[in-house]
Amino acid sequence: MKRIAISLIAALSLSGAALAQSLPTVSGTVEKVDTAQSKITIDHGAIPNLNMDAMTMVFRAQDPALLKDVKAGDKVQFTADRVNGQISVTSIKKGK
Repeated sequence: MKRIAISLIAALSLSGAALAQSLPTVSGTVEKVDTAQSKITIDHGAIPNLNMDAMTMVFRAQDPALLKDVKAGDKVQFTADRVNGQISVTSIKKGK
């Protein structure tokens, strides 16, 4: 029974990681970072998985630590998805 539970937990962890990796990467420019509210404003290209056209919008950071290395003016590559009903940045890195 214990092995089944461990196997199930491992499988669920892997499927979550696979899901995160399957999100499209989007290019954008950071307009504003609000670490106190865990929010970031990004002027971004289309986000296909959210059926969203290019625009500037405020996102919640899924993890506040995502915001520590970015600042206004940075070019970024990021992924976004609905997390608990809110459109959130799920990964971000400085890029082209």
